[in-house]
Amino acid sequence: MLILVVLFSFQGRPTMNIGRTVFAQLMNFLPLHEFRKCVQRYNGEYKVKSFTCLDQFYAMAFAQLTYRESLRDIEACLKAFRPKLYHMGFRSQVSRNNLSNANGQRNWKIYEDLAHILIQTARSLYANEDFAADLSQTAYALDSTTIDLCLSLFPWARFRKAKAGIKIHTLLELHSSIPVFAHISNALMHDVHFLDQLVLEPGCFYILDRGYLDFKRLYRFTLSSAFFITRSKKNFQFKRRYSRTVDKSSGLRFDQTIILSGFYAQKDYPAPLRRVGFIDPLTHKRLTFLTNNFDLPALSIAMFYKSRWRIELFFKWIKQHLRIKSFYGTSPNAVKTQIWIAISVYVLVAIVKKKFSLSLSLYTILQILSVSLFEKTPILEAFLKYEHEFGTLEPQNQLSLFT
Repeated sequence: MLILVVLFSFQGRPTMNIGRTVFAQLMNFLPLHEFRKCVQRYNGEYKVKSFTCLDQFYAMAFAQLTYRESLRDIEACLKAFRPKLYHMGFRSQVSRNNLSNANGQRNWKIYEDLAHILIQTARSLYANEDFAADLSQTAYALDSTTIDLCLSLFPWARFRKAKAGIKIHTLLELHSSIPVFAHISNALMHDVHFLDQLVLEPGCFYILDRGYLDFKRLYRFTLSSAFFITRSKKNFQFKRRYSRTVDKSSGLRFDQTIILSGFYAQKDYPAPLRRVGFIDPLTHKRLTFLTNNFDLPALSIAMFYKSRWRIELFFKWIKQHLRIKSFYGTSPNAVKTQIWIAISVYVLVAIVKKKFSLSLSLYTILQILSVSLFEKTPILEAFLKYEHEFGTLEPQNQLSLFT
């Protein structure tokens, strides 16, 4: 009779996830072998006896997914579910001191390398995603966002008289909306200096804001056989060589081949440039683009630049839904650790979405995870149950990616 009761309790439910929490199933997509390589690369567990780097990542990922506000908040929440922590993957006790010391002392580059490993996995999964613009080459959007900090708590991040902050420079692949490269700096760092750190890929398109207009640095794109699209400034000096005919009903105003006329500008960029004028039919704003590509249709140049909205959406998304508004530590190492783990969580959830072929947005997936991490149910069942009961309608006032 006992055997029949046990068999009946398993009927209709996949047995492989029995006893495993949703959090443990999510972390199952983490490449543990590669993570341990990252830890060894930076000697992250030197003289560590109990609270490992994996425990640190699990605690910080849990904080991201459940929107914890402080170290005390993390500790209290995990202690309340102490009997379930082993089934979530934790192998040691999580305390404020352990987590604070780990965030402050263990090299943040461990989690930067982990994020890049997850990014490569996500890029391969989203390689065939539809792109609004008809472009066979890889296209990237480059931009930065500033995160304000309290000057009294983060004096090392001062960038104004009474203000502190850091800047996240991000290179976003437009086909997948995956951040393929990121750099965290003091807010004093000008955007153009980030161009010096880019490893340019021949044949790829880089869509830049006007803040990256530096002709000496842009000439490196041409020498590397890479293409850029940016906006020109008002005091831009040039000489027109010739013009192409354009269809003004599409919003185009001109399509010109030019050379720079300023002494220093011509010295920094001795090659010809293409200048395209466009009036946005919705906002009636007049825009002027510069590019080193002479093959694409002029209207495509304008449409590619318009696709920059994806990186703006990414910045707004992570500020809204990931815990980077309030930091769990005040040292540079703790801040960078938290940001890179936040990016890792973002990409990890994107991988899960693609693996399960979910039609839900990342916003909805994160909301489901935030209230179900302690449940012992197959993770896919939680998502499908939501789709079945509520459909795929999303809140209209929420920004979403991967929809």
